[in-house]
Amino acid sequence: MSGTDHFFWFENGEAVAQHVEEFLTGGRGAHRGGRRLATVVFGDIVGSTEIAGRLGDARWRDLLESHDGVVRELRRFGGQEVKFTGDGFLALFDAPDAAVDFATATIAAMAPLQLELRIGLHAGIVEMRGTDVAGMAVNVAARLLGHAGASDIVVTRTVKDLLAGGEHAMAPLGRHRLKGVDDDWELYRVAP
Repeated sequence: MSGTDHFFWFENGEAVAQHVEEFLTGGRGAHRGGRRLATVVFGDIVGSTEIAGRLGDARWRDLLESHDGVVRELRRFGGQEVKFTGDGFLALFDAPDAAVDFATATIAAMAPLQLELRIGLHAGIVEMRGTDVAGMAVNVAARLLGHAGASDIVVTRTVKDLLAGGEHAMAPLGRHRLKGVDDDWELYRVAP
């Protein structure tokens, strides 16, 4: 055929994309409900109980509203707000580099509020449950908070490998057991 010396996916891109999606997620249309590949981001405020006790309920509520407003900027980075957890948040991103960029910017934006966050990131398959999310990838990301200090972003080896060759430097934290999760996990801290 004259003029068709380009790659086959340009002619039938939608079909190719559907096959790739099925390979990665185990089914077609998984992003519309059910299973989805995502970078899961958990964050929480370091020392929130002490801060709330010092400020009192009304001032703490106002500070949380400011915190939530900063976190909602995740849309700038292509993220999806899942929920706020009182003193923290859960969000999803399609790309791990966008999730790290969001985490870095959010930690910096908390400084004027005199708040410090710790953030955990893991990439994997999540189960969509309406507007909520579940699955082992969510559990792993949540458990990373226990290995993060103030202003730390802790990621799994999965995220580190996905970001190989990118602009984010990682410092090894070693192998750790994550509560309730099988096997040891290699963890890394995103370098500031």
